[in-house]
Amino acid sequence: MRLRTSKAGSHTAFTRGESLIEVMLAVVLTAVTALGLIAAQLWMIRDARAAAAREHAALVADALVEAMHGASRSSAALVQWRTRAGYLLPQGEASVSGSGDRTSVARVTWHTLAGASRSGEVIDMPPPCGDVAVPAGTACVVLAFAE
Repeated sequence: MRLRTSKAGSHTAFTRGESLIEVMLAVVLTAVTALGLIAAQLWMIRDARAAAAREHAALVADALVEAMHGASRSSAALVQWRTRAGYLLPQGEASVSGSGDRTSVARVTWHTLAGASRSGEVIDMPPPCGDVAVPAGTACVVLAFAE
C-alpha cells in the first residue's frame, strides 16, 4: 500500500520554515551589528573622557609653571591651581618640587576613570611620573621648567 503525499503541500511547509530561518538570521545579524556599534561608541566615549582628563591635567601643570615664575611656592596662584586640580580631575593633586640646578617639576596626578587602562594593564609600561612611580589606577602629567 502506498501513501500519497501532495508535493505541493510539503513544498509550502518547507518554504514557510525556510522563510522563518532567513528572518531569524537577519534579526541576529542586525542585533550583533547593533551591539558592535554600541560597544564602539562606549569605547570612544571612555577614551574621550580620558583625553579630556589628560588635557585638564596639562592645563593645570602649565598654569603651575606660569604661576611659579617670579613667585614663591606658597603664593596664592599656586594654591588656587592646586584647588582647581581637585575640581577638574577625579581626586586630582598638583605639586611643584625642585629637582636641583634651578630647575623644578610641576606634577599633576589623578585617578584614572573606571574602565580605562591602568599602568599595569597596558603592553608598554608607562614611564614613571618624574621621580615618583605611578601607582596602579593613577595617571600623571609632569612638566620640567627652569626657575
